[in-house]
Amino acid sequence: MKPAHVSRIRAGRRAFSLVEMLIALAISAMLLTATLSALDSSWKSYKVTTESASTHVVSRIVISRILALVRTGTEFGPYPADVLDPAQNPIPNNHEIEFVAESDRLAGNSNIVTRIERRAVAGQANMYELWYQRLDNSSNPALLVDERPMLRNVREAIFILEYGRGPRLQRATIDLTIQPNDDADIHVGIGGDTPTIRLVASAVPKQLD
Repeated sequence: MKPAHVSRIRAGRRAFSLVEMLIALAISAMLLTATLSALDSSWKSYKVTTESASTHVVSRIVISRILALVRTGTEFGPYPADVLDPAQNPIPNNHEIEFVAESDRLAGNSNIVTRIERRAVAGQANMYELWYQRLDNSSNPALLVDERPMLRNVREAIFILEYGRGPRLQRATIDLTIQPNDDADIHVGIGGDTPTIRLVASAVPKQLD
């Protein structure tokens, strides 16, 4: 015969019931879901912020480089057919700019023309790239000397060229709209897309003889 105190100890060791286990599992599942949802939201916010920040930095470097080239460039184009016609000067909706770079002019290569242009991306509607080109204008058609991409994920690129009464360019304005993207394998954003970045800057060329 077992002692009475042993029976009382064993009787007090009762396991969880099925209902209690189900309640505990439901609470754990809700906590895990809330935690994962918070982590997912934090990751998306971080991704959007880094995409925007990196695109801002790269775009500002590119636009600063273009402005420097414009300031030191000569013999700009395209040139309006009638410089006195306000419908042609400034040239509206112009997607490229051409000029003789100062380095080429000083080296005596006045036939080398630098062109910065917007190019459509194959298979992507309303998406462009900004390209840098150097062309040898001594032959017809011009011979391509060098080219390279400057900026990707461009939504719009407009070069507003304002000429004076003479052939000199008075002011060049660059209007860029860029879609933030760090070109990683995972692309996320709020509402499936991140807000675009628009940068507008102007430069006045040096008066070179």
